[in-house]
Amino acid sequence: MDFGRLITAMVTPFDEHLRVDWKQFNRLIDYLIEEQQSDSLVVCGTTGESPTVTDEEKIRLFEAAVEHARGRCKIIAGTGSNSTMHSVHLTQAAERAGVDGILLVTPYYNRPSQEGLYEHFKTIAESTNLPVMLYNVPKRTGVELAAETTIRLSQVPNIVATKEATSDFAHLSRIISGASAHFKVYSGDDIITLPAMSIGCYGVVSVASHVVGREMKQMITSYVNGDPETAARWHAKLHPIFTGLFIAPSPAPTKYALTLKGMPVGGVRQPLKNVNESEAKIIRALFE
Repeated sequence: MDFGRLITAMVTPFDEHLRVDWKQFNRLIDYLIEEQQSDSLVVCGTTGESPTVTDEEKIRLFEAAVEHARGRCKIIAGTGSNSTMHSVHLTQAAERAGVDGILLVTPYYNRPSQEGLYEHFKTIAESTNLPVMLYNVPKRTGVELAAETTIRLSQVPNIVATKEATSDFAHLSRIISGASAHFKVYSGDDIITLPAMSIGCYGVVSVASHVVGREMKQMITSYVNGDPETAARWHAKLHPIFTGLFIAPSPAPTKYALTLKGMPVGGVRQPLKNVNESEAKIIRALFE
């Protein structure tokens, strides 16, 4: 399974009462595929506010995404949690919904050992026929999936990729050099997309691609086609947006930026907060 090089970790649109806005959800899928050139969409990842989206909503979102995308891009379901059995339950529900793949975040808060992490991911992967992407994001979860554990997991047949939200290039290099031949490493941080690809990462699972996906695709394509100078120019141009979209806890800045782009997707659920006026002013300046 090739999820492509530009994967968007999709926000979940809400209405004025912070209920899922199903009409806007479909509009956002069309926009991300047609205008922003996403190869795959992650539904109910952290950017989709997975901690505050109910299981019932998640399953409906998986079903709706598959139905509306109609094969135009791959749909990856965020089904990871800090409970192995709960993750198995959601993963199997996502498979029944018809998604193309699974994204599994490292278990947060309970901080398992590396052996515990290995067994957690292996158990979930063995519960499904779908391809699985791991998600290592130490700043959010309080636990790091060691490179050696990722390399072990790459030998599980349907664990096919990892999203690495880290700027530790030694860590990335160990995975790239040691993992199974089929295994792909994605940057989980927009700002290091190009540097990470220069050492062998395959692509990015992106937040900024909500609003500069077309430009990111040009940066990636330029690099892949042997034109690093053009890719570097795109990186320099996009760098302020990569940083600006994280001036407040994600996805609040991205939801505000989408509204500026004519794609209103509502606010964020508590305990997150919408951007304040000073943050909004900075984001507006990025797109002026």
